[in-house]
Amino acid sequence: MASLYPFYNWTKELSEEDVKLPVLFIGHGSPMNGIEDNEFSQTWAKMGETIQKPKAVLVISAHWLTRGTHITAMDNPKTIHDFGGFPQALFDVQYPAKGNPELAKATKSLIHTTDVGLDHDWGLDHGTWTVVRHMYPNADIPVLQLSIDYNKPPQYHYDLAKQLASLRKKGVLIIGSGNMVHNLRMVDYSKMNVPNYGYDWAVEMDQVFKDKIADKDHKALINYETLNKASKLAIPTPDHYFPLLYSLGLQDDKDDTSFFNDKLVGGSLNMTSVKIG
Repeated sequence: MASLYPFYNWTKELSEEDVKLPVLFIGHGSPMNGIEDNEFSQTWAKMGETIQKPKAVLVISAHWLTRGTHITAMDNPKTIHDFGGFPQALFDVQYPAKGNPELAKATKSLIHTTDVGLDHDWGLDHGTWTVVRHMYPNADIPVLQLSIDYNKPPQYHYDLAKQLASLRKKGVLIIGSGNMVHNLRMVDYSKMNVPNYGYDWAVEMDQVFKDKIADKDHKALINYETLNKASKLAIPTPDHYFPLLYSLGLQDDKDDTSFFNDKLVGGSLNMTSVKIG
């Protein structure tokens, strides 16, 4: 019985609420958004102010790719600076949000399609902290990460997310963090500061994604490789796309969708983000 106590304590504390928290998919873009005061970070800050304050945040980040599915289960997750070539000021950032081992165990118990590992080594990578530090600058809300099993197909991720739905009514804000259009090899760095600059194929795919999301055509988005030829340019690898499938998997029939930070960057990236519910 002693081993069940943390789960009991957490579920007792997180009583079911009348209103579900929304689900977010956030295009996180450059790590520099973590320290810059720009239109993207300002919108994240406003989102944190307008959403009912969560009791915990669970992030599926494009930057934690694993074999098997894992969840951070430590008391104090470290701030991971998983990038190079940026100013020292970015490496100096620490986001000291607590973890919550009890929530990690509770989340593990919800997932029946795979055995979720309890991780004590990872932490909060830049797909998480660069966004969440703007939303909750006081770092006073527990933050956990759920990894992406990179060996699994898109349907696996969508189906796994559905099993997390009950957390929405227990005060847990779930965020998928990646980018729908994400082709780093084709970025035009000379035009990074040109507002809303995108190649024709990126503009096309940005609209296709928004149309499919608005129509709740999840099947088409799961089978993204068959959307059209431009999808292969928008998603050369699925690491930044899979977080979107987690967010979509948590949408129910009554949830509306809205878009924010709907901009293209550097020709081959978009920051388009989604609020579900």
